[in-house]
Amino acid sequence: MVSNGRKRKLVALDPTTKSSIAERFEAGLRARVIGQDRAVRAISSLYQVFQAGMTNSARPLGTMLFLGPTGSGKTHLVEAAAEILFGDRNAVVKIDCAEFQHSHEIAKLIGSPPGYLGHRETTPLLTQENLEKYRTERDPFTLVLFDEIEKASDSLWQLLLGVLDKATLTLGDNRKVDFSQAMIFMTSNLGAKEMSELITGSIGFAPARGGKMPDDDLDQKIYRTASEAARRKFSPEFMNRIDKVVVFRSLKHQQLCEILDLELTGIQRRVDESAGERFSFSLTNEAREFLLSEGIEYRYGARHLKRAIERFLVNPLASLSATGQVRLGDMVVVDITENAEKLDFYRDDSEAARSAAAMDAVQAMKASDERRIAA
Repeated sequence: MVSNGRKRKLVALDPTTKSSIAERFEAGLRARVIGQDRAVRAISSLYQVFQAGMTNSARPLGTMLFLGPTGSGKTHLVEAAAEILFGDRNAVVKIDCAEFQHSHEIAKLIGSPPGYLGHRETTPLLTQENLEKYRTERDPFTLVLFDEIEKASDSLWQLLLGVLDKATLTLGDNRKVDFSQAMIFMTSNLGAKEMSELITGSIGFAPARGGKMPDDDLDQKIYRTASEAARRKFSPEFMNRIDKVVVFRSLKHQQLCEILDLELTGIQRRVDESAGERFSFSLTNEAREFLLSEGIEYRYGARHLKRAIERFLVNPLASLSATGQVRLGDMVVVDITENAEKLDFYRDDSEAARSAAAMDAVQAMKASDERRIAA
């Protein structure tokens, strides 16, 4: 037992107890990714280890497999991390595994060996140059995403064994690619059908949303379903090389309401940064409820809500702007029709509304110009 003379016990504190880069990173993720605190903690912990300089140089910075229902934010989480770290949500080396369902298509990733017809015309995707393209002085690492990995052929999984274990990939021309400064994420929809049936209650023992099954019980069943599906699909040696398997939770009504707020903010940003007229819009409570009623389909997660927003809000707003019915500085109020079948759009011509909207439009133009200059 250590005496208490001159020694002070150190305790690993939660990252939120002290302002740091890692804390700001986690806060940014929580603001962008709704309802997935477990996944946010996992990726922020990985980043914290990197910031502390305690990573294993013989392996990638981290390897994670994301499982869970469709539309729950698996790919979105990695893109949100890229947006926070590198200022661009597309700053990810993204491999769509649906394009590699046959073993010969692996040549698109690593190139063809010398001697094969057309090997010089095959430009590999996983080169050292591509890995280093988005790195910055503050964050000299790469986010690599293998999306829907269950759709790839067994050859891709075999290829990844060496990458996940030794952080090294050998290309077709024998060049080595170093993955020791890469965070590798894999997403999968394994068990999606069973999880969808759990959420909707169509398999007999799970009641539909609003029924008797508590949310925690539903998430536990989803966790077991996804984990068992992954163990059936992937070999033990593949699963053993993954640092952490994270199962995303199904999105609840309150979380979808928060996602609606985020989407509306994003649409206003799109208007502010567009080449057309800058205007502001606001939704009545009835209009918000209409979008939620049209967009909430729990088995499809946030994607169904985003489709409803595009259909009922974005497309009509774009039409109003393109036809000159709204002008710079206008305030558009969005309500529902009398029969509540679609949204109605009104221009608020009150002096206060127009003045506020005009100020917002001017500020948006200035911010957009500053971003372009900085770029």
